[in-house]
Amino acid sequence: MRLLVIEDNERMAALVAEGLQRRSFVCDVAHSLAEAEDAMESANYDAIVLDLGLPDGDGVDWLTHRRRYHQMPPAIILTARGALEDRITGLDAGADDYAVKPVEIDELAARIRALLRRPGKRMQPMIAVGPLSFDVASRSARVGDKTIDLSRREADLLELLMRHAGTVVHRDVIENALYSFNDPVTPNAVEAAVSRVRRKLEEAYVTGALHTVRGVGYMLKDDAA
Repeated sequence: MRLLVIEDNERMAALVAEGLQRRSFVCDVAHSLAEAEDAMESANYDAIVLDLGLPDGDGVDWLTHRRRYHQMPPAIILTARGALEDRITGLDAGADDYAVKPVEIDELAARIRALLRRPGKRMQPMIAVGPLSFDVASRSARVGDKTIDLSRREADLLELLMRHAGTVVHRDVIENALYSFNDPVTPNAVEAAVSRVRRKLEEAYVTGALHTVRGVGYMLKDDAA
């Protein structure tokens, strides 16, 4: 899951992004609304963490405009403005949730997961494809009683493929979901990640489920279908 953290305080932005990355999110950071617009033109985000007092405008006004004129992922406001009037204004402007600084990273991560579980969002708590199941909260995959040991990026890849089971997921979509702008990405990074996931699936006796569509991308299918 890829997030955009919009926060002008560089230290705060780094702490939030690093904390969320340790909790299995891919994070980009924007220090202004202009940077946020550029980032959203270049990548697709599952959710946004938004500060309000930004150097080139107010986050509430920006959020209202984005909701009215553009496609917009779920957004959680993270701000020092804790008054009831501020919270009401932010939620009425289109925020899906509102958190007041300082906030524990575990709570922020839980709030983001809750946003993505809401009806109409793409995230369900458990995904299953044939004998393979994936628990979104714990980031763990299982086949029956056997747990598959996955790195964060491998878990992100498997989740993405399971959510689109039976359809081809293009290589650039995978790269967009797995890597932030600051992550070093080698030319064969996606292929290597797919190879590792395929090997681990086969070790769990899920064979022939992960298919390569040469020149396009990858597809996960129920191998029992």
